[in-house]
Amino acid sequence: MTVTTKTPDTVTTRPGARKLRRAAKFDPNPAKAGWATKAVLIGLCAAWIVPLLGTFVTSFRSLDDVNSSGWWTVFTNPSTLNRLTLENYDNALTGNAHMGRAFINSLAISLPATIIPILIAAFAAYAFTFMEFKGRDVLFLTVVSLLVVPNYVAFVPILKLYRELGLNGTFASVWLAHIGFGMSLAIYILRNYMATLPKTVIESAKIDGASHYQTFFRLVLPMSVPALASFAIFQFLWVWNDLLVALVFIGPGENEPVTVGLTHLKTQLGQGWELTTAGGFITMILPILVFLSLQRFFIRGMTAGAVKG
Repeated sequence: MTVTTKTPDTVTTRPGARKLRRAAKFDPNPAKAGWATKAVLIGLCAAWIVPLLGTFVTSFRSLDDVNSSGWWTVFTNPSTLNRLTLENYDNALTGNAHMGRAFINSLAISLPATIIPILIAAFAAYAFTFMEFKGRDVLFLTVVSLLVVPNYVAFVPILKLYRELGLNGTFASVWLAHIGFGMSLAIYILRNYMATLPKTVIESAKIDGASHYQTFFRLVLPMSVPALASFAIFQFLWVWNDLLVALVFIGPGENEPVTVGLTHLKTQLGQGWELTTAGGFITMILPILVFLSLQRFFIRGMTAGAVKG
C-alpha cells in the first residue's frame, strides 16, 4: 500500500499565488494586428491629420497664395516656404474680430462654468452614494433622465426669464445655462465613481466620529480626483467650443467668446480663409493644453464603475 503525504509546501498557499495564477491567464505575447487593421487605422488617422495639416499650413500663408494655389504646394514647391508669415495671427488677434479679447472672454466663461458644476455635483454625488434619505433612488433616476433632454428646448423660457432679470448678454447668463445643462452628467459620472470607493474607509471615519463634511473633504474628494478631472475635461471643452449657447445668450459684442469671434473673420463674400484658419488654431491652444495636462486622469475617471474585479 502506498501512502501519500502532503508536504507543507503543497498545503500552504504562498502570498500572491492568486495574483500569479490570474496573471498566467493572460497571453504575454498577444497576436499582432493584421495588415487590414493597420490599413484601416492609417486611413482613419490620415482622415483626421491631413485636413488639420492643411488648416495649419494655410494659417501661415498670405491671401495671394491662398487664392492662387493649394496648401500642399508648400511641400511640392519648397521655394514658397520663404513666403510664410505670422501676419494672419496678428490680424486675427488685433483686427476687427478682436480674437485676443474674445480669448479672455472665453476664459471668463469657461472657468466658472467648469468649476461650479463640479463643486455642486460632487456634493450631490456624495449624498446619492453615502447618505440614506427617502426617495434617493427616484431622485437620482430623475436627474439622470435629464441627460436625454436636448438643451435647446429650454432656450425660449430661459431667455424670457433672463430678460426679466436683465441677464441677457452677460457672462452670468452663460454660466447659469452651462451649469444647468452640465449638472446631470456631472452627478452621474461622480456618483458612479464614488460608488466604487471602499466603504470600509467611510465606515471607519463614521466610527471615529467624522461628520459628513469632514468625510467629504478629507476622504471622498481627494479619492475622487480622477473622476473630477475627467468631467473637467469634458465640461471645459464643451463650454470652450460651444457656439449655440454663446450666440443665444451673449451674441456679438464686447462679451463674445472665441467661437462667436471666429464667425467675424470670414466675410460675406467667402473671403478671409487665411484669418479663419489662424483664429481656429488660436482657439485650439488652450483645449489641447488642458487635455494633455489631465489626460492621465481621463481613462481612470471614465471607466470607474464600469467593471469590477
